[in-house]
Amino acid sequence: MNDLARTSPEHFFSDRFNVTPSLMERLLGGSLAGRVDDADIYLEYRVNEELVLEEGVVKKASRHVSQGAGVRAQAETRTGYAHTDDISLANLEEAARQARAIADRASTSGVLVVPGRGRAHDLYTLAEPPIVTALDRKLDLLRKIDAAARAADPRIAQVIASVASEEIVMLIATASGWTIGDVRPLTRLNVTVIAEENGKREIGAWGGGGRVPFDFFLEGERWTRFANEAARQAILKLRSVDAPAGTMTVVLGPGWPGILLHEAIGHGLEGDFNRKGVSAFAGRLGQKVASELVTVVDDGTIPNRRGSLNVDDEGTPTGRTVLIENGVLTAYMQDRLNARLMKMTPTGNGRRESYAHPPMPRMTNTFMLAGQDDPEEIIRSVPNGLYAVTFGGGQVDITSGKFVFSASEAYLIENGRVTAPVKGATLIGNGPDALTRVSRVGHDLALDEGVGTCGKDGQSVPVGVGLPTIRIDGMTVGGTQV
Repeated sequence: MNDLARTSPEHFFSDRFNVTPSLMERLLGGSLAGRVDDADIYLEYRVNEELVLEEGVVKKASRHVSQGAGVRAQAETRTGYAHTDDISLANLEEAARQARAIADRASTSGVLVVPGRGRAHDLYTLAEPPIVTALDRKLDLLRKIDAAARAADPRIAQVIASVASEEIVMLIATASGWTIGDVRPLTRLNVTVIAEENGKREIGAWGGGGRVPFDFFLEGERWTRFANEAARQAILKLRSVDAPAGTMTVVLGPGWPGILLHEAIGHGLEGDFNRKGVSAFAGRLGQKVASELVTVVDDGTIPNRRGSLNVDDEGTPTGRTVLIENGVLTAYMQDRLNARLMKMTPTGNGRRESYAHPPMPRMTNTFMLAGQDDPEEIIRSVPNGLYAVTFGGGQVDITSGKFVFSASEAYLIENGRVTAPVKGATLIGNGPDALTRVSRVGHDLALDEGVGTCGKDGQSVPVGVGLPTIRIDGMTVGGTQV
C-alpha cells in the first residue's frame, strides 16, 4: 500500500490490471460513441481497515480489499449502468455493451458533454497515508483513549474506541476524450462511552478525522479531547431534565449542528431534485428563499477535510459553490447529467459510493458563512428558549422541506443564560421556512470534526458540515414537558 500512495492512478491500473487510459478511451469509442449523449468508465481499487477496542479487548480487526469498474451510458434522461468486480478487458467490454443497451435511444446525435469548470487540485497528498500506519501504533492509541475516558469520571462504565482508515485509487475516462485519476486517503477516530449512576445509563460519543495522516490524532493530543468529550456528554446526560415542548426561539451552536442545514436545506439544493421539480427550491433561482443574513456554501476544495475531493466521481474538479447568497438562491449542486439536462455547468458534485453505484449530485462540505454577531450576545438576546449543541438522527422530506431532528445535547435558555441540560428535544420544521426565521448569525463559523456520512438513494459518502452560532425564531420544539 505504500506504493499505492506514490503511484499515479494511470500507472497503478496499467501495471496491476493492464488497463490504460487509451484502452478505456477505445472502449468508450467502440461500444458507446454515436449512440448516447454521454458515457464514462470508472475504475476503483479500495483498501479498508478497522480496529475496534471494547472493554480493553480487541473486538474487531479487519482489512478488506475491493476492486471493480463501472460503465455508464446516458441518453437524454435515461442512464444505463453496468459494473464488474473483475477488471479485465472482456468484462469491461461486456459492461459497456450492457450500459449502452439500457440507455440506447437509437440516435446518432453523438456525445454532447457539458464541460466541467476549474482545474484539478492537490488537497490531501500525504507522506504516510493512514492505511499504512502500523496496527500496533493504532492499538496503542485506542488503549490510551480507553484509559483516558475511564479516568475522566468514576461513573464511566464502558468504553468503545475505534479507528477506521481507507485508501481509494480511482481512474475515470470520459467519452469526450480525457482521463483523470485520484488517490484518496480517509481516516476517522471514534470514542463511545456509557456512564452509569443509580441504575441510569447514558451514552456519549465523539470523534473526528478527515483526509489526514494517523498522526493528526496525536497532534496536541487531539485524541485526549475526543475521549474527554465523549465522557463529558455521557455524564452530562445523567443530570439532564425533560425537554420542554412548544414554539420557541432556538439557538444552534457552531460546528456539528450544521447537519441540520445539510439535511433540511442541502439535499433540496441538489440538481436532480430540482430538475425533476420535486424540491421545495425547484424553479426558484434568483428568488429570496432565506433571511438576508444567510449565505450557504458547498465547498469541496478545503484541504484535508472529510468531504473534500480533488475531482468528483465523474472527473470534474470540485469547486466552491455559493448556493444561497444574502438570502437569495443562486445555484444548485450539479453532476454532469443534471447539468446537461438543465443547461447548466457541472459544479464538481457528482459522487458515488463505489464502482458499483452510478454517480448523482451530492454535497461535499456544506456550511453557512459567519455573520457579525457575538455568540454570547445571541444567547443573551433570548429570554427563554433552547440551545442545541449536538444533533443525532433526523428525517427530511425533500419535496415539502419538512424535517424532524433529535438534539443529543441541548440546554434551556432562561433569562438570556444557558441553564439545565435537557433530553428528548426534537426540532420540527420546514427547511425553507426555517431559513427565513434566522434573525442572528454569529462570527464563530466552525466545521465539524470530520465524522459526517450522508445517505441518499441507498448510497453513503463522506461529507462535512458547518455552522456559526445562529438564532432561529418561532421554531417548533418537541419534548416531554408541555
